[in-house]
Amino acid sequence: MAGAMPALAQGQDGGVLRILGSGDLGRLDPMTVATVIDNNFVRATARTLISYESSMDEDARIAPKADLATEVPEPSNDGLTYTFTLRDGITWDAPDGARPIVAEDFERGLKRTCNPLLGTPFLTYYVSLIEGMDTFCDGFAEVEPTVGAMKDYIQNNDISGIETPDEDTVVFNLTEEAGDFIYMLSLSAAAPAPVEVLDYLPDSPEYRENFISSGPYTLAENIPDVQTRLVRNPSWNPDSDPLRAGYVDEIELTFGLQADAAIQQIQAGDADMLYDILVPPALIPMLQATGDDKLVAISTGRTAFIFINTKSSNADGALADLRVRQALNYAINKAAVVQQLGGPFVAAPQNGIFGPGLLGYHDFDLYPSEDAKGDPEKARELLAEAGYPDGISLKMPFRNLNNESAIAQTLQASFAEAGIEIELIPVSAADYYSKYMTNPQNTTDGAWDIAPVSWSPDWAGGAARSVFQPQFSYDGRHQTYNYTDYNNDEANARAKEAINATSVEEAARLWGEVDEIVMADAPVAPFISQNVVVYHSDAVENFEPYALGANGDWTNVWLDR
Repeated sequence: MAGAMPALAQGQDGGVLRILGSGDLGRLDPMTVATVIDNNFVRATARTLISYESSMDEDARIAPKADLATEVPEPSNDGLTYTFTLRDGITWDAPDGARPIVAEDFERGLKRTCNPLLGTPFLTYYVSLIEGMDTFCDGFAEVEPTVGAMKDYIQNNDISGIETPDEDTVVFNLTEEAGDFIYMLSLSAAAPAPVEVLDYLPDSPEYRENFISSGPYTLAENIPDVQTRLVRNPSWNPDSDPLRAGYVDEIELTFGLQADAAIQQIQAGDADMLYDILVPPALIPMLQATGDDKLVAISTGRTAFIFINTKSSNADGALADLRVRQALNYAINKAAVVQQLGGPFVAAPQNGIFGPGLLGYHDFDLYPSEDAKGDPEKARELLAEAGYPDGISLKMPFRNLNNESAIAQTLQASFAEAGIEIELIPVSAADYYSKYMTNPQNTTDGAWDIAPVSWSPDWAGGAARSVFQPQFSYDGRHQTYNYTDYNNDEANARAKEAINATSVEEAARLWGEVDEIVMADAPVAPFISQNVVVYHSDAVENFEPYALGANGDWTNVWLDR
């Protein structure tokens, strides 16, 4: 059983943790949550079988720890069966008072992930791995997306590979060995679901109005784009939670701020932490020069790349041509973006789909240029070979957040040197992924041609699958973040070998091959790997990063003011 962290004994209770953001929370229903920043909300309100300790030690914070389970189990049945025993004292903040979280709640949670209205982008990890889940989800796809029909299907159909022999035991039977299955159970999609949620559409206003928490905090107020307020969950039992201390009384998130204003408020002591706002690059050298230890760079394996819309008919369908996609890769001045972000403390040039720190990351570059400054002449040559000697014109949306507008303009300038004219389309941070990029109609209609996106591994540790599978594989089911249904059978075969590899070295070699196979197709144009640089006030103590949230752990900081 995981023990309490030594730092927890030093804390003090009370106060309101004030957090500032630019855009709103994306999703509140843990089953639907997909972004790194929203994982901080999940950390405070929804527990899972497996989670992580918040820590400044990179090795400590990526090791899976038991959360709702009593321990991290070893598999049985030749690696195909995982059996979990639930902790005593774990409860829901149910409408009629505290009620125990039981084994059936975990199966219900995973059943919801493939509902026909709004599922989870993490479905790809579970659907073919948990025995019988593909059959369950195929049947669910035929159900009318209404509250009544979905509730009836969930209550009257089972996933054969999930067993609940008693209220305190959950058993998962897999179709194949998966050394990373334990990590998958740390994802928000694997959180248990109380029976009451079946009476509401996923993450609907009604769901939010009737929010039920299993963590130390629960939702008290949610005014979209303005404010979200969390208060103590009266049913949470601290003795049942080895990973969260719940020091502060309330957590108050205020939205609509720009980065400079937010930093000023924090430095003045009027706010404590940042939500989706990163420290502006212009401030970083000054804060470093003064030795400000409240400036923290968190390594998460995060990468940024241009996703290329091969389904777009714009520019005469030019992006379906490999040579055009290769030209885009050659054109980018990666060094300029690194400098714009604040230099090597913040970022580095990136050439593949796996970022530093991930098993499979290695030093290779299929589209090299001197000092990572881009090769516009090579790009123009490829465009001419593809039949576009006068260049092409493309649409590129971008998130109107932090310095992403400036980065978009830097990318625009890089492409212009190669004869690629870019129309920039600003999209609000709250809408960019949740409404714009994840709308398949925008992809097929050519609302965008190329789009800068970022990706952090979905879990900590050996997480190459969490980069490859949701973005670069397709089995007939559209995955939320594989915008173009990109697929390569050879890459899929290597990935399967990597997942089942018996040694770390073999897994790393195979994932490295996957990276090179994908990049030979050039479905994306990577340009940087990036640390998450955050800041906090003098009042915040015990600022220990939570791996899945890439920020200080709201549930473990305390306030000294």
